[in-house]
Amino acid sequence: MTAIINSPAVRQVTAGREFDVTLLGPRFGAEISGIDVATADDGQVRLLREALVEFKVLVLRDQHIDDETHVRLAQRLGETTIGHPVWDSGADVPDEVFALDSSDNGFADVWHTDVTFMPRPPAGSILRPLVLPPNGGDTNWADGELAYESLAEPLRRIADELYAYHDGNREFGYYLRQRRGGVGNLWEGEQVTELTPVRHPVVRIHPESGRKALFVNPGFTSHIEGVSDAESRGLLDIFYAHLTKPEHIVRHRWRLGDLVFWDNRNTVHYANRDYLPQRRVMHRVTLRGNEPFGPSDS
Repeated sequence: MTAIINSPAVRQVTAGREFDVTLLGPRFGAEISGIDVATADDGQVRLLREALVEFKVLVLRDQHIDDETHVRLAQRLGETTIGHPVWDSGADVPDEVFALDSSDNGFADVWHTDVTFMPRPPAGSILRPLVLPPNGGDTNWADGELAYESLAEPLRRIADELYAYHDGNREFGYYLRQRRGGVGNLWEGEQVTELTPVRHPVVRIHPESGRKALFVNPGFTSHIEGVSDAESRGLLDIFYAHLTKPEHIVRHRWRLGDLVFWDNRNTVHYANRDYLPQRRVMHRVTLRGNEPFGPSDS
């Protein structure tokens, strides 16, 4: 991919295709213009996929699409997952859609990476709003690669060797037992009936770029393997505080028609819960990912 940088805008040019990219932050995040996802050709979709790896968070405005178009776009970008391993979004949406409705506890006001409590977390997420409050409800993303790069070298060496457990029971265990009767959705070909904690590297290597990122999050990471509880809490507190420093974050203020893609392999995100009693409804589709691997696995 060839990039011609013209701060604060960047134009990406690949194989005769082009669109405008306005940077959201100095190191990651971009607003894309010059593309209609409903009619995009294969070259434009391929370029979007490359831009996602490069910028990690992509914002597209004025994309007034329905669920079916949302799912078709995701299928052109990669293989889609079911909407969520546990959550029931109802019969009114396609199976691939995860509906988050603030009127039904559909909040995401804790820093997290989507579905890291499964062995193969989604590679990417595509989110759009259906109902927005008059103001508030912004979403923030933090860059795990920037956080890893800016850690002190001794801490990077320690992090490279660590593994942590991610536990979906922290957020969805009660819901699975009480509202779903212990029977969740079909995820990766298997019925989810329990949420067994899974082990992932604390530092994840991106399967496409080869770059390293911190891969822990307060939403689902329960503890670090092989250290005491006190040491685990101390290390995770250090990583979380560093990961969510303001210089590692971009923030998006939503408008109807927005479509936001993010790379789930190297970012965490947080949706502000500052708009109640107003309502916020979002629909998300995710792309199937690989099993995370780290420096000690390669």
